[in-house]
Amino acid sequence: MTINWADFGKVFAATVVSAVCLVVLFSVGVIGLSQQAIAREKGQAGTAPFAGAVICFALCVAIVGYGIYLIVAG
Repeated sequence: MTINWADFGKVFAATVVSAVCLVVLFSVGVIGLSQQAIAREKGQAGTAPFAGAVICFALCVAIVGYGIYLIVAG
């Protein structure tokens, strides 16, 4: 049994890209929540940063869910 290095490289690259995307999306979501808190302290609504954070966290959930789907269905 031999290792198919081309497919291994594709899986490795997809894993690295997915991990980086997840970390960036989660970080931007946390920044959005902190910006909302700062806006609230200043007496502003802070709706836009909160909406951006919700979108980022929803994308994180979608990516993780798709990864789980790929593992279970495969």
